Amino acid sequence: MANKERKTISRTEFKKVLRIFSFIGPYKWAFVAGMVFLVLGSVVFMVFPGAAGEMANVASGKGKFGLSLKDFGWIFLGILLLQGLLSYFRTLLFAYVSEKGMAGIRKAVFEKLITKPIAYFDEHKTGELTSYMTTDVEKLQSTFSITLAEFIRQLVILIVGIVVIAWIAPSLSLIMLTTFPVIVILAMVFGRYIKGFSRRRQDQLARSNSIAEEAIHNVSVVKSFVNEWYETVRYAGSVEEVVRISLRFARVKGLFFVFIVTVLFGGIFFILWMGATKVQSGEMEVGDLFSFVMYTALMGGAIAGLGNFYTQLAESVGAAGRVLDILESPTEVTPQEVTFEPGDIIEGKITLNDVRFTYPMRKDHEVLKGLSMHLDPGEKVAIVGPSGAGKSTLAQLILRFYSPTSGTIEIDGHKIEELDILKYRKQVAIVPQEILLFGGSIRENIQYGKPGASDEEIVEAARKANAMEFIDQFEEGLDTVVGDRGVRLSGGQRQRIAIARAILKDPRILILDEATSSLDAESEKLVQDALEVLMEGRTAIIIAHRLSTIRTADCIYVLKDGQIAEQGAHEELIQKQDGLYHALYRLQSSGIDVM
Repeated sequence: MANKERKTISRTEFKKVLRIFSFIGPYKWAFVAGMVFLVLGSVVFMVFPGAAGEMANVASGKGKFGLSLKDFGWIFLGILLLQGLLSYFRTLLFAYVSEKGMAGIRKAVFEKLITKPIAYFDEHKTGELTSYMTTDVEKLQSTFSITLAEFIRQLVILIVGIVVIAWIAPSLSLIMLTTFPVIVILAMVFGRYIKGFSRRRQDQLARSNSIAEEAIHNVSVVKSFVNEWYETVRYAGSVEEVVRISLRFARVKGLFFVFIVTVLFGGIFFILWMGATKVQSGEMEVGDLFSFVMYTALMGGAIAGLGNFYTQLAESVGAAGRVLDILESPTEVTPQEVTFEPGDIIEGKITLNDVRFTYPMRKDHEVLKGLSMHLDPGEKVAIVGPSGAGKSTLAQLILRFYSPTSGTIEIDGHKIEELDILKYRKQVAIVPQEILLFGGSIRENIQYGKPGASDEEIVEAARKANAMEFIDQFEEGLDTVVGDRGVRLSGGQRQRIAIARAILKDPRILILDEATSSLDAESEKLVQDALEVLMEGRTAIIIAHRLSTIRTADCIYVLKDGQIAEQGAHEELIQKQDGLYHALYRLQSSGIDVM
């Protein structure tokens, strides 16, 4: 929370912002032109108070430049037209620069994120990562298109205003410059204190909304535990805290209004009174006083605006820092279309030599403890064992989502780290237990296994996966939208689409991670038949939940506590009365699930 409250910009952070400017480098002349229009527009705007004051002098018969009231009509019309034209082109140019530049940042951030290793996503929440491309980039876009421009505009107004009032009324300007900025700065400090209360109120209100949203979202859990009273009390307590903060906020805000009325307006009235005495004594024309007051008001607004815009710029610096941390961090791969040379195709021989592994986020717990095994090309191997034995971890190592802590994994006699990661993964497919589909059509989800595949290839893959049976029943067929994460399809239908996707990919190594464990008997039969088709001619690693599905495996490895407890064919292992496999099989046959 401390970082959020800090609103100062260090030299290091400022350098980071300058590096962000590299993204608008291709549009630098548009940016420069926009800045020129901005400065010119600000200067033209500052002509208006002086012209208005001179018009008052003309009306009182004391004009200085021999102009008539009719002349001022044309002057004001010219100022308005020129100001409008300059503002239009400035807005257009800044919008062009910010949209183009931020699009480049969004694409660069997404490319960096999507090429990060799996371990990176273990350490960062999804919401945190998406905020880099949304909240942070939007903050930067607002900075380039609005905040920076307004900051410079207020700076020009302040500088021009000081020069003009010093020329119009030197003595009055000296009084104003020694008192008015102090009053405005005090108002800014007071306002920032109030903003802190407002932020605390919004945070507490967000917590209250989160409690309500969470309770409603999990209403079945609330009711099953009869916790309606508990949730009501919890929400009420949070709302009461909102009220407490809000009342403190109201008291401080009331004091702020007292300050504004008595001190800020008091300072303005004091300067007006001093000016009026000078007009009465003949030291100053009434039109000049009018111009002075207008310039003073504009300068006061500029000082307050500079403070607010500086705060926004400081927040943008934080956003720039987070974005640059992503852009400058290392990635796992460089995104590119994968093409194969004849020597790039693997046979599918897998060898594990004394593999040990500990997850980066859980360094105190070793998951795999010296695992060694060998798979020949085209061999079907099953991995079974109690929950937490390391079965899914083994699959992630073979996918090269992680690297072993020690030991080696070899593919066709080559260390897995020596292989081109993109070409290797292109030849490995996984069908997991929990299938996550994209929110598009069935066609798009199957085609994800081979982007650019023809309709004939897609239909053939779906047919082999036993998926056409239900796809043909949909009115829109392959163009049926599956919904977010495939929610419009049943578990068995999602599994078969995932199998079709894997068939279309045509991998050399196939990993089935408990692919049928959550299906009913009918769906399991259809999926199992599709899996048999998928496994033909490929090295297959079957992480099994139901032992009845792996009887035909060439070899079964039984894991316990990250080590191989037993290995052999089904018939061989089932004969070991005191073995772990026999115990697991017997428990499942009794209807007890231990995996």
